[in-house]
Amino acid sequence: MSAPYSTHVPASAVVPPVRRPYAAVFRLLIALAAATGIAIDLSLASPGRVLGYFTVQSNLLVALVLAVSARRAWSGRPPLRPALTTAVLLYALTAGLVRHLLLSPLTTNGAAPGWHTLADQLLHTAVPLALLADWFLLTRPGGLRARHALLWLLYPAAYLAFALLRGAALSPGTPARYPYPFLDVPAHGYGGVLAGALLLGAFILALGLALAGLDRLRPAVREPINRISPPGPGGLE
Repeated sequence: MSAPYSTHVPASAVVPPVRRPYAAVFRLLIALAAATGIAIDLSLASPGRVLGYFTVQSNLLVALVLAVSARRAWSGRPPLRPALTTAVLLYALTAGLVRHLLLSPLTTNGAAPGWHTLADQLLHTAVPLALLADWFLLTRPGGLRARHALLWLLYPAAYLAFALLRGAALSPGTPARYPYPFLDVPAHGYGGVLAGALLLGAFILALGLALAGLDRLRPAVREPINRISPPGPGGLE
């Protein structure tokens, strides 16, 4: 007697994958904007200095995640996990808001102020706003919860440890030894730096909770219709 065979048919064999070319192109442009800003910064300063900034690290994540997300949207593959894409949005928003609200007005590099300003605007303004638009208009609600906001704090905490250890290892007088003024241990002491980090961490947590709450309110994305038979009376869609 022959063994029974499975009659299960994958859903993809019945319903063609839903391609989203407009979302794919928009996400690719965001990835390119992040990569361009980082490339400009790398051309103006040493990699060791540039890669020490939270802004640059978070935009590296943006470029990688958005490039993968664009490929998936173009090919009709399932989207990335909402917890991942929202985390990338949170880090980009944090970098932009800290730059515009806490730090001094835009600074320029003496060698090429125009290029430095362009990179600054790309990484701190254009990319966060474009990501926010993509999240609101082109990304399905993902069932985010408050626990996700707590998980999203792991990377900022790891960055804090990295920045402090890096600063302690570098000799005094090294350019951008501490990449941000509020992380400057010689100026504020470890107590002052940690107190400021706790306040900033509370801000990031509040922003993450706000995104998790907005996830329940934003509109669902309308998917393109795939026809599996010619349109007409009684035709299937």
